[in-house]
Amino acid sequence: MIEQHQIGLARYRMSKAKEKIRAAEILLESSAFEDSVSRSYYAILMAARALLALKGLDSRKHSGVISLFNRHFVKEGLMDRTASRIIQDAKGEREEADYGDYKVVTEDEAMNQLAKAKEFVKEAEDLLENLIKAQGEEYS
Repeated sequence: MIEQHQIGLARYRMSKAKEKIRAAEILLESSAFEDSVSRSYYAILMAARALLALKGLDSRKHSGVISLFNRHFVKEGLMDRTASRIIQDAKGEREEADYGDYKVVTEDEAMNQLAKAKEFVKEAEDLLENLIKAQGEEYS
């Protein structure tokens, strides 16, 4: 059973994911491509953490969040396997953009990463609301 505080936390985290999408868009428009890629990744990570909140799960480490997400949502068939690839690829792109010496992120790369982040966040939000709705119907 999903508890009210879990629903509140999940929705809060999803709103933070959408804020990060907006930040990535602004950074992209400002030609800050590396930073846009970083915000796109954090949007994905926050959306994954939103889903995990519904199950009372979280991790302080990014790799832990990804592992929990894959175990509880991808392997369970709640999210498509492409979601696993998107989050894993986004993590690598973000690390390269933030820490890679001489790494130049192009506008196309930043746009592609933002598009994937929007797709991931949308699918995660749809699932989140469906899970909440399903529980409400189950207990009404």
